[in-house]
Amino acid sequence: MTRLWLIRHGPTHARRMIGWTDLPADLTDAAALARLEAALPDAPVVSSDLIRAVATADAVQGRRDRLPHMHALREFHYGAWEDRAVGEIDEPALRAYFETPGSVRAPGGESWNDVAARVFAALRDLARGPDLIVVAHMGVILTLWARARGVAPYEALAQKIDNLSLTRIDWNEGRMVPHFANRRP
Repeated sequence: MTRLWLIRHGPTHARRMIGWTDLPADLTDAAALARLEAALPDAPVVSSDLIRAVATADAVQGRRDRLPHMHALREFHYGAWEDRAVGEIDEPALRAYFETPGSVRAPGGESWNDVAARVFAALRDLARGPDLIVVAHMGVILTLWARARGVAPYEALAQKIDNLSLTRIDWNEGRMVPHFANRRP
């Protein structure tokens, strides 16, 4: 069994659809980062390869081993909607994307099912030890939370995942057990 310690990266303060857009994180809340680092086990750290996740992983790594950044742990790719404010996008597909997530893809981007499959495959290969710290994105964490809770994507979207929050899921040969989400140490 592997305990996954999932951290959402620091805030970007962007008010648009930021998936693969590589924005930096605001990591000025040193006290929050110190509490988060102290709450983590002595375990390897892996992150998405986007700068906001890499920098957050650097900030909480401490003396822990670091695994190479992973493209597979990136946020949803919003395709044509990337880096645009939701209010600018007047498409029925955007409504369907959030109201019936699953197989609905962003134009030129990914669906919930696409992201869930790539994240699951990446972590299946990494879930070998007792603990693994994963610094990623809200969408990545929500796909895992949905699978662990056995809920539909739409229901998982109601789960809040704040920046610099901690979510824990136990992974045992592909089966997942949720423990807590959105905890702020």
